[in-house]
Amino acid sequence: MIVEHLNLVDFRNYATADLTLHRGPNVLVGSNGQGKTNLAEAIVFLATLGSHRVSSDAPMVKDAAEFAVIRARLAHGERKVLVEVQLNRQGSNKARINGSPSKTNELPRYAHVVLFAPEDLQIVRGDPSSRRRFADQMLIQRTPRMAGVIADYERVLKQRTALLKSARARGVRGEGLSTLDVWDDKLIALGSEIIHARIRLAADLQGPVADAYAAIAGADHRPQLEWALSVRGGDPEEGADADVEPDARGEIADQFRAALQAKRSKEIERGLTLVGPHRDDLILRVRDLPVKGYASHGESWSVALALRLASAELLRTESPAGDPVLILDDVFAELDADRRQRLAALTAGYEQVIVTAAVEADIPEPLHRHVVRISAGTISDDRESGGDPDA
Repeated sequence: MIVEHLNLVDFRNYATADLTLHRGPNVLVGSNGQGKTNLAEAIVFLATLGSHRVSSDAPMVKDAAEFAVIRARLAHGERKVLVEVQLNRQGSNKARINGSPSKTNELPRYAHVVLFAPEDLQIVRGDPSSRRRFADQMLIQRTPRMAGVIADYERVLKQRTALLKSARARGVRGEGLSTLDVWDDKLIALGSEIIHARIRLAADLQGPVADAYAAIAGADHRPQLEWALSVRGGDPEEGADADVEPDARGEIADQFRAALQAKRSKEIERGLTLVGPHRDDLILRVRDLPVKGYASHGESWSVALALRLASAELLRTESPAGDPVLILDDVFAELDADRRQRLAALTAGYEQVIVTAAVEADIPEPLHRHVVRISAGTISDDRESGGDPDA
């Protein structure tokens, strides 16, 4: 897949913006704060329906505007697709595909993107929500209908939690809240599907992560991925021990229900839903030790990069649309010279790579090609970087 053209209206610092991109490497150069990462963020939104920088859509809408528009022309081989999303400051977003109204969760069927960014270090070093967000964005790209499942789960979770808070305020005891059973059924059905999909994802990423880590770090530190599940009785969100993922798929729904029943009184006491995929954690290990708290800075970066490279390889293998677009957003400034060269060599062969950098010299030669300069929201092409950008 190739992003041929990106058009923005009232997105971040851009009143309007037009960016032409080419097959192979594209370099966006500009000082910090000029808007180059905003361009990357817009492309990523089409693929994941979210931002890697903020948890809500409103910050992406330019000040004083009611909505922003992201529009992109994509090429899938000889086929061209025009995708568009309107991000509304209030209310639901709207999408169009080839000019016709569509559901927003249809967009990831057409846009396949893997982003590398400095924020990726939080996947391995941050709190569990960072790892859940990584996994869920990958689920959406891998199986676009999961966007609806995840959205429905979050809606049910919000409603169930509101009921728990109401019960706490009214002094209702655990056994006196029969209406909670209806929400339990919905939470279990949707949550179990998310848990199953996350477990499959971790299993499918295991081999590619190990290969990518060895290629990036130049060493085999046996990286491992496994989910700690709150349905097994612990609370990974709060660092409490929880068993890793079960072997039998059919066990999850039963364990989910049993855990909810066991914690009902505590949930009412705290006004929180304490069981479900929103409380789980993806445990990452190297050298049989948790990355968080034990790995060095270089090892942590290698794990973060390996997760992204493995994601790209998985999408590349599974998608009939071909390679995902790789976006390397200010990553090279964070890496030592050896990892820069290794990452460049591993990504240069993808159909399209978009690199952002504040310092042009940070970009390794394999990716230094079609250059676009960004200054105060103004985009200018630089065709003097050498080579034929369409080759």
